Amino acid sequence: MSVPVQDGQRSAVRQGLGALLRNQMRNIAPFVTLLLLLGFFSAASPSFVTMDNVANILVQISVTGIIAVGLTFVILCGEIDLSVASVANVTGVALAFFTAQESYVNIANTAFIMPGAIAILLALAVCTLLGLINAFGLTKIGIPSFIMTLAMMQIADGICAMLLRGQIAYAVPPLVTTIGANSIGSVPWLVILLGAFLLVGHVVLTYTRFGRYIYMVGGNREAAEYSGINIKMILAAVMVICAVCSGVAGMVGVAHFGSAQQNEFTGYLLDAIAAVVVGGTSLFGGRGSIGNTIVGLCVLGVLNNGLDHVEIDSFLKILIRGIILLVALIINVYAQRLKDETATAG
Repeated sequence: MSVPVQDGQRSAVRQGLGALLRNQMRNIAPFVTLLLLLGFFSAASPSFVTMDNVANILVQISVTGIIAVGLTFVILCGEIDLSVASVANVTGVALAFFTAQESYVNIANTAFIMPGAIAILLALAVCTLLGLINAFGLTKIGIPSFIMTLAMMQIADGICAMLLRGQIAYAVPPLVTTIGANSIGSVPWLVILLGAFLLVGHVVLTYTRFGRYIYMVGGNREAAEYSGINIKMILAAVMVICAVCSGVAGMVGVAHFGSAQQNEFTGYLLDAIAAVVVGGTSLFGGRGSIGNTIVGLCVLGVLNNGLDHVEIDSFLKILIRGIILLVALIINVYAQRLKDETATAG
């Protein structure tokens, strides 16, 4: 008599486990990927598993991570910002433009040289203004974020070209140099800054009303509007937050790399989007977190660093990164489809 009961219990457990895996697939897959990469590179290269290399990975992902924090806010709202790398670049260039350069740097900035603090504030004003323009185009004019930020990417690149005119600037204010290139003890300031941005982003998304509104706008915009949420204000705020995060990353990135030049951050657009999406945040909005972004950053950091340690062909490295991003996108779309089917069945 007990056999049917046990079979029923096993069936219920299997169904419960299956439902759990389906619901958490977006979170489980990136974490499993990270563990597999760590295991593979640890076995393939003894030099990969050292404290110095761990610190190196953290520094390598810092600039991308600061950009990715802002981009997480945007993607959670179901939007995208393609201008993050260009905004980072133009902010770094603006910072250098307002700073006194060596005589051999031939840019026409002599009439615009400012004290360090003023130069930093002006650079922050530049990225904030670009974020406000993105927000205005998205919320007031109704331009899709994909198109609006694509245009902004070109505008920011154009500003960089006008300010530098093919030159390379090297000097930035001492405060930015300290954060971008120096350490406190054995811990780089850049890693500390990344940790601060991740912490603030997590607190805002998890424990504030503004964070809850972001999830509601991304999860069901129509329901959020009926609930009285000012959707346009939320969208405008996340576009500005994203631009400011990109601007800060651009400033410290210029100090970290030692120069400000045109198209310096071009590759960071794909890296930042990949970090957010590979980590498991939904491209359709409403699902994800800063924790997902941290896992995505670690996956990209370990992958990029590990491929260097096994001395793989640089062209193959690009291909592998593209394949992993494609797999992450497939999981993202599949998880969204499961969510829609579950909601329909419920």
